[in-house]
Amino acid sequence: QVQLVESGGGLVQAGDSLRLSCLTSGRTFATYAVGWFRQAPEKEREFVAVISWSGESTYIADSVKGRFTISRDNAKNTVYLQMNSLKPEDTAVYYCAAEFGTISTTERAFGSWGQGTQVTVSS
Repeated sequence: QVQLVESGGGLVQAGDSLRLSCLTSGRTFATYAVGWFRQAPEKEREFVAVISWSGESTYIADSVKGRFTISRDNAKNTVYLQMNSLKPEDTAVYYCAAEFGTISTTERAFGSWGQGTQVTVSS
């Protein structure tokens, strides 16, 4: 079992940057992939980014490619989502999740989830 806690969300203006953090515990960190998903009001939760246990493989959703990057610090049991050039359409609750099999971009592959952090981008 893995526990995940997101932080770093907030209210920003369009064009600003934010860095979200996902602190994990409960299982050796360097054994599972970690992904970020987001859910906007009245929309389905969608994939944003994922990073393999080693950090060598990453996948970024087309909707945020070129603006968002994902990284991990295995010494700190933390995964980061750097979000630049934020747009109002990036407004959502952002969740991090742990995935114990082959790296995936599919929500159902992730077995443990955090509670989410709100990101609001004003125009």
